[in-house]
Amino acid sequence: GLLMALDVPQERGLGHLDQRYLDGLEVCRFPLLPFLQPLPLDWMYLLYTIMFLGALGIMLGCCYRLSCVAFLCPYWYLLLLDKTSWNNHSYLYGLLGFQLALLGADRYGSVDGLFRPQKQNAHVPLWNYALLRAQVFIVYFIAGLKKLDADWADAEEGSMARLVLSEELTSRLVVHGGGLVLDLSAGFLLFFDATRPLALVFVTYFHCMNSQLFSIGMFSYTMLATNGLFCRPEWPRGLLARCPLWLQGWLPSTKPPQPSPDCHYGGRGARGGLRPRQHLAAAFTILYVLEQLFLPYSHFITQGYNNWTNGLYGYSWDMMVHSRFHQHVKITYRDGLTGEVGYLKPGAFTQSRRWRDHADMLKQYSACLSRLLPRYNITQPQIYFDVWVSINERFQQRLVDPRVDLVRAPWSPWTPTPWLLPLLVDLSPWRQRLQELEAQLDGHTDTVFIADFPGLHLENFVSEDLGNTSLRVLQGKVLVELVEQQQNYSLQEGEGMQV
Repeated sequence: GLLMALDVPQERGLGHLDQRYLDGLEVCRFPLLPFLQPLPLDWMYLLYTIMFLGALGIMLGCCYRLSCVAFLCPYWYLLLLDKTSWNNHSYLYGLLGFQLALLGADRYGSVDGLFRPQKQNAHVPLWNYALLRAQVFIVYFIAGLKKLDADWADAEEGSMARLVLSEELTSRLVVHGGGLVLDLSAGFLLFFDATRPLALVFVTYFHCMNSQLFSIGMFSYTMLATNGLFCRPEWPRGLLARCPLWLQGWLPSTKPPQPSPDCHYGGRGARGGLRPRQHLAAAFTILYVLEQLFLPYSHFITQGYNNWTNGLYGYSWDMMVHSRFHQHVKITYRDGLTGEVGYLKPGAFTQSRRWRDHADMLKQYSACLSRLLPRYNITQPQIYFDVWVSINERFQQRLVDPRVDLVRAPWSPWTPTPWLLPLLVDLSPWRQRLQELEAQLDGHTDTVFIADFPGLHLENFVSEDLGNTSLRVLQGKVLVELVEQQQNYSLQEGEGMQV
């Protein structure tokens, strides 16, 4: 609850709410569900206040169920309102908030327990622990399985091959290699009593290091807080029992917990049998865990959200798996009546750059631009995107077909996107060769490796200040057109020229 409350003014954006949701702001948004729209600014402030108070209520165990709902409803509304803000830890907060709303997390040291004696220092059903532990185990283990992806492994192997005891090599070995081993083993090591102390040391060190190396919000601290879930349930009492006697009077009780009507103690007969509510709890736990195991691999259903990587980033636990570098992004518009062609600054009318990597967001962006541009005397606009990106240290290549008007292009969440260009995986073996070529250059020379599809062209402006600019063909055939000189050159594999 404390971490959720701290997250509201930080990553949820309460501190700059007026910049994101100012009334009348011309901005393109990317909701998961098209009908979702932001409320007026004053109401958004109220919504954030309710969410913040709900997080505080969860932390204190005050009006616990109501606090869970007060946090959960605004949180999921804001998460679904903006796909560009999706990441794994934001999704995890939403899942934990949903689970807490169903669990008895207000049975010890809560404000509710002061007014309801039957809740104070009472047993918590074992399925509550099982659900939370399973969720944390899935986060670790699925993240490790995602890192076993051959593409990620090949990229990491090639990167480490060219490094010799450098700071970058340390980062690769400790952060990436160590992260892979820890993700695959942490859940198992935390589960067993014999290995738990060692696991707690390594997990704590790993998350403390990540909190300093990466800008990942409250995720590291959240994972640190979940360590206690794997320990014996009575560990808080043992810790408080070590406090001075004068202080224990102000702290939660260290006495053994009282029986709870929500728990089943293994008795037989009518009074000791399982009640329907407990059957439902067991069934829900099993179904929820199965659903969480299935979702990270459900991308064959929502094929419209698949790009070079599967699905929307955020709910698949694919953390630190893909690296991207964008070389060139161009947005072209054409007036549908006059044929006039113009260009937009990449990111115009947006507050994020996440749209560059996702076909569904490019479709939403183009639809939004088609509504906004008529205000600037552009009639029936056609929108074309030319996005160049390198993933996992490959060649720079196009993500989408630049000849397709995305305003009128088809898109469905259930079928593959027809205007999405395929990743040139047959050129993946070139990665190590590209790194070797780059290493041969001096430190003052910049190089870009690009690959393109037959029939397409890349238009680039070369400044006169760049007097030593050259082009070399590594494979295939390239036609070079110098517009000002009105000259064409045909280059074969191994050939090059000054431009």
